Order: sequence, then structure tokens, then C-alpha cells
Amino acid sequence: MACVAPVGAQATDLRIATYNAEMDRKGPGLLLRDILSGKDEQIAAVLTVIATAKPDILTLQGFDHDFEGHALHAFQIALADQGHDMPHAFAAMPNSGLATGFDMDGNGRTHEPRDAQGYGHFTGQGGMAVLSRYPLGEVQDFSAFLWKDLPGAIPPTRNASPFPSSEAFAIQRLSSVAHWDVPVQLSNGTTLHLLTFHATTPVFDGDEDRNGRRNRDEIAFWQRYLDGALPFPAPDQPLIIAGVANLDPNDGDGRRDAISRLLSDPRLQDPEPRRSGLIAEGDAGQSGDPALDTVDWPDPSPGDLRVSYILPAHNLDVVDAGVFWPADNDPMLITVNTASRHRLVWVDLRF
Repeated sequence: MACVAPVGAQATDLRIATYNAEMDRKGPGLLLRDILSGKDEQIAAVLTVIATAKPDILTLQGFDHDFEGHALHAFQIALADQGHDMPHAFAAMPNSGLATGFDMDGNGRTHEPRDAQGYGHFTGQGGMAVLSRYPLGEVQDFSAFLWKDLPGAIPPTRNASPFPSSEAFAIQRLSSVAHWDVPVQLSNGTTLHLLTFHATTPVFDGDEDRNGRRNRDEIAFWQRYLDGALPFPAPDQPLIIAGVANLDPNDGDGRRDAISRLLSDPRLQDPEPRRSGLIAEGDAGQSGDPALDTVDWPDPSPGDLRVSYILPAHNLDVVDAGVFWPADNDPMLITVNTASRHRLVWVDLRF
């Protein structure tokens, strides 16, 4: 069996992972139902992937949110039953599915999934969560931050006017799902700031490039945050960005300069996590290194891309990194494919 190298207690202190598990369901309460049933093949596969990777801290995307956190608590219990206990957790109401009452996509209709603050058929669909073996501090939730308030933003326009309307854009939040700063209290007394997000896909829009521009600015948010250019104090070191940017620096659609700028920020480092299994030839016409891809989308378009990232601060000691993507002849690949089109990405840090 291939996949993830074990974490030795004397070799490394911390494994951080990010995983778009695509556990969103078609209605509220259905994720909880499927977790409690113990019979859902996808959820069982997700649990196996996480239990095999054994992260100390996990940012989880594509996880439906409910107000009292019943689904997340049930998932923690199921994960502990798999032998990997992560007793500390955080989740908050995301922007996905949060109704606005406005025509946010400019198609002349309201109360559709694209008219929410972030795409969603119901409030909380496709939200986020953080699971941890270590206690969590007071989280800063930036989800209510307005797009118009981001310095250097490039909001969509049509005929030189805000798109879809001045009234709609005035209440448009930047985060399509969420941006969080989650303090993790490590056993050595260190507080690690976990900066996590799930940016929108930069496609499925019109000439105004609403999603492409929003994706660019959701990524740029972290650099503005570290610059101290937002109405929130910049975090103390150490910090690490872990989440889904939904943008590849070399291939696919979108404003790729946004992720390139983040990857080259001198305050951060890119460990370039690579697939754990043997790598087939890259998708035709793509220029990026296929070993760095983190999602298995259909060929030829968009194909496998790098969209999930873990970027530690430049002064943190990275011991190892990888993408949980077994080789084609590895039986574990069936489980990985059943779990999600996305792959779990991990980085080991030594303090």
C-alpha cells in the first residue's frame, strides 16, 4: 500500500492537512443522516483517507454546516471509531447558500443558488470545518467582510457600472464560503494561526468574469491580511495557510497571477507537496508538473490541476509534504476515488 509516510513522534511535531471531501448533500440534514447510517460508501471512504493520513490538524471543505454542529460532531465520533481521534473542532455559518434577496448573478431572477452570498441550494451547503488533536483558541471569522472593502479589489462591472447592480454589490461579501483565522494551541505552548478558506471556482459566469475576479480577490485577501491592510490586526507568527484556492498557477481557467503571487510571497514557503504514487503523463496541453496536482477532474478540460494548498510561514521547519494520491495499481486508489475528486494534501512541520 502506498500513500502517506507515517509521522514519527521524534521526527516531526505536527501534520497539517487540507481536504475538499465533497461531502455536500442536496438538502439540509442529509449529511447527518448519511453519517449516522454508517452505510454511506463515500463517507466511509473519506474516513479511511483521513484515518490513514493521520493529520494532527485538518481543514475540511465541502462539509455541510448545520446550526448546532450535529453533522460535524457525528463525523468526529465516526473518525474516532476509525482509530483517529480529533476531539477539537470549529465550524461557523458559511456564506454558501446564505440568501440575499438580490439577483446576484444578473440573470433577472432571484432566490436561485447563485443569488446567495456564495453558491448553494440551502444555507450552509458545502461549508467548511476544522478538526484538531489540539485545543483551538478564539477564531476570527472574516466571512462577513464585504468585497468592496478589499484594498486593490477588482470587482465585476458591466457598462462601467457595478455588476449586477449597485445595490447588490453593496452587500456582496468577499468569501464565497469562508475565510477563518483559527488559533491552534500546541502542546509546547506555541499558538499556530491556521488561515483557511475555500475560494469560488473562477468559471461558470459571463463576460463580466464575476467568479474569476472574486476568486482572485479571495486569494488576495490573505496577503492584505498579512500586510495589515485590513481592519483586523495581522496575526503573530507562526502561521500557515491551508485551503482550496481553486486556481492552478500554470493551467486551467482563472486569473493565475493571483495564486502565483501568493506562492511567491516571501513571508510564505511552498513545500510543493507531490503525489504519493507513480505519476502518469500529464494532461495534454498542460504545462504544470502533474506530480503537484491535487484534483482529478475530467480530461481534457479542465483535467488534473493543483487547487489545494498548504503554505507555511517562511520560518517554519518543513520536514515533509505530500498529496494522498496512490498509484493506479494501488488498491487504495479505489477508496480515494470513492471519497472525492480532490485529494488530501499534507505537510509535516517540526518546531
